[in-house]
Amino acid sequence: MSLYQKLVNREEKLSLIGLGYVGMPMAIAFAKKNINVIGFDLNKEKINLYKSGIDPTKEVGNEAIKNTNVEFTADEESLRQAKFHIVAVPTPVNLDHTPDLTPVISASEIIGRNLTKGSVVVYESTVYPGCTEDICIPILERESEMKCGSDFKVGYSPERINPGDKVHRLENIHKIVSGIDKDSLEEIKNIYDIVIEVGTYPVSNIRTAEAVKVVENSQRDINIAFMNELAMIFDRMDIDTNEVVDGMNTKWNALGFRPGLVGGHCIGVDPYYFTYEAEKLGYHSQIILNGRIVNDGMGKFVADAAIKKMIESGQAPKKSKVAILGLTFKENCPDIRNSKVDDIIKRLNEYGIEPIVADCWASEQDAKREYGVRLTKLEDIKNVNCVIMAVAHNEYRALSLSDIKRLFAPGEDCEKVLVDVKGIFKVSDLDKSGMRYWRL
Repeated sequence: MSLYQKLVNREEKLSLIGLGYVGMPMAIAFAKKNINVIGFDLNKEKINLYKSGIDPTKEVGNEAIKNTNVEFTADEESLRQAKFHIVAVPTPVNLDHTPDLTPVISASEIIGRNLTKGSVVVYESTVYPGCTEDICIPILERESEMKCGSDFKVGYSPERINPGDKVHRLENIHKIVSGIDKDSLEEIKNIYDIVIEVGTYPVSNIRTAEAVKVVENSQRDINIAFMNELAMIFDRMDIDTNEVVDGMNTKWNALGFRPGLVGGHCIGVDPYYFTYEAEKLGYHSQIILNGRIVNDGMGKFVADAAIKKMIESGQAPKKSKVAILGLTFKENCPDIRNSKVDDIIKRLNEYGIEPIVADCWASEQDAKREYGVRLTKLEDIKNVNCVIMAVAHNEYRALSLSDIKRLFAPGEDCEKVLVDVKGIFKVSDLDKSGMRYWRL
């Protein structure tokens, strides 16, 4: 009997290693299909939240957590009860932009210590082509004292979850699957097909699957970098970038990308994994890394634009009070990892400005731990001289310009500076407001 059939019959268990924005929704999805699921994470605080029915990621919601039969645990020995293991740990980069494989190496060691014969291990964490076979499999073999291919199987299926996106969900996104051999590929495909309603897309080998992930995000990164470069050029030409993009998008083959801050755990990281392996093979990126340079510089560009507008309004920036609305890396999501809003904050610090930061989605504890930022509630912001709307949370999109004006210190409208990074407000409305404004 296949492992797929044993899982469906509840004779075997499936485990998720890493219960963040990717692993936790996957665990819940399999449990909904009546699969026995073990949800493992080293973070005991996170495990306790899940056991209490609280979803800190806000991906599936508290009700789904309360009603699931997932066995949440921080005890690695529980993994010995499972035969199908899915690894969904983060893969960040170091300060020098080289891959930080510490989480995936640690996960491999944990699984290896608890691996049983006949198991299948599937990695979802983003890595460079070759990492699963060159780094992860040797660790599994060393720790388990078993041989990949004969004693256990390995596959790779890159995660495609888009945090905060309520339309493109796990179940309706095609999933790439691969295996170390034909038998493992068939098993992995059948098991993922349990939860992927639109179906899986098998590829010939693990390296190809790894490449799909880093390339799809590198492509997006490059396209946004092009729009960001246009924004910097149009800023000098005194042309509104969004109006240009609106006009361009009337053509059928326009791609619809817009300028913005590119952070998070995927687009702002994956291109570095790709170019890292390419450089090891003697190829130096002509386009990808230049796109990264442009996107990594956008926080400073936004902060400098705010400073210029403050000076134009007659303010002394060092004495000005600045408020930033939004800290997460994207809208309607509590994830603050690799947020480029931090670059805005750091640039303002260079001018002697300590901005007030509000975010209705971010965790106060995460903001303090990750960036040393103490979050302020929107209703407590008052008497500021400049407002930077950095993240387009629905709550901030709902604010009118009159609501924004209430945050400012008393004075003439022309002395108030509004920086609209996401183009939330119409230019015609901004013109009528009398405030000095800038849009990316």
